[in-house]
Amino acid sequence: MKITKLKPLTKQDFEQIELSWHTDPDNTDYISDELIHVTQDEADAYYDACNELYDMYVEAAQYVIDNNLFYELDIPNNLIDTIVQSFNEDVHWHIYGRFDLAGGLDGAPIKLLEFNADTPTMLYETSAIQYALLKSNGYDEESQFNNVYDAISQNFQRLVTLSDDVSNFHEIYEGWKILFSSIRGNDEEEKTVRFLQDMANSAGMITDFCYVDEVSLSSSDGVFFNNANFEFWFKFIPWEDIAIDEPELALIINDIMANHKAIFLNPAYTLLFQSKRMLKILWDLYPNHPLLLETSYDKLNTKQVKKHAFGREGANISILDSRGVAINSKDGQYGNHKPIYQEFYPLNSANGSFYQANVFFSYESCALGFRKGSEIMDNYSKFVSHVIS
Repeated sequence: MKITKLKPLTKQDFEQIELSWHTDPDNTDYISDELIHVTQDEADAYYDACNELYDMYVEAAQYVIDNNLFYELDIPNNLIDTIVQSFNEDVHWHIYGRFDLAGGLDGAPIKLLEFNADTPTMLYETSAIQYALLKSNGYDEESQFNNVYDAISQNFQRLVTLSDDVSNFHEIYEGWKILFSSIRGNDEEEKTVRFLQDMANSAGMITDFCYVDEVSLSSSDGVFFNNANFEFWFKFIPWEDIAIDEPELALIINDIMANHKAIFLNPAYTLLFQSKRMLKILWDLYPNHPLLLETSYDKLNTKQVKKHAFGREGANISILDSRGVAINSKDGQYGNHKPIYQEFYPLNSANGSFYQANVFFSYESCALGFRKGSEIMDNYSKFVSHVIS
């Protein structure tokens, strides 16, 4: 790996560009001063890989629905009807997601680790901060695999055109409104949602923002805020949290969708993609595929990673040896979800640190960034920019 140093932005600089989560709880910088150099061929390979992986996920989701495998994926029963309806109706458009990958540099094959398809963060860092760092250090800020802002903006237009072509968006758009909501008190999540709102505004959509606790939902009438009715609601709450922690909300959402009173973003079927147990379905459907790692519901006879169907920031992940004994692990709150065992594959590494590639997907692969940390990436991992050179 070729890594060079950047002159970092100051905390004041980050505050001015509205990145308030620039410092981790241990008082270290979240935004790394490193720059990873990738070749154009490496960037193209990440692009092609995630386009192929997304198509595979769509086929796998159809397989899960056709064969009623929701239990195997640890999908709550109260979301099954919602998931099936959202998958079968074209109007439920997937706005964006993020693939986490190992390999891809120095000739190492790219391997899928998981797909954050529902509520992925790192969007603002990937889209805006990388550009700012390159520009402030005298690089051509266009020398990146990074068009996520335009890609997501166009994908919002596809909510209206429901097709590849968005050239007729302004001709057929009838003023349908999108309400964007996040949980109160989380700066990173709120900025992510407001950034998505800005993309929708750029696309020509009518939007508004409120916190989740300010939204009114009616089974018969839909989604409301400030006495206005919204055709779309982008809610930055994981679907599994709604199902488990807010079952009454899950029921109302199901009724609203059944009555065709609103569309929810990201769609409920992204919970199938989000479940790490989908990795086993992918392996069953595409055995020995070069982008996949062997994955099973039971322990493997090789070095492996134990995960759970749902979980974030490295929580409840363990690296096991070939006997199934843990050699590295992180605690967390997701241990009650069903486990999954994935063949171990080394991350990109340099100077004793590990680097995980992250590729955003919005209709197509659209941006690359990296996280730096230990073998198990957690909430202390650092964001690292890249340049194509």
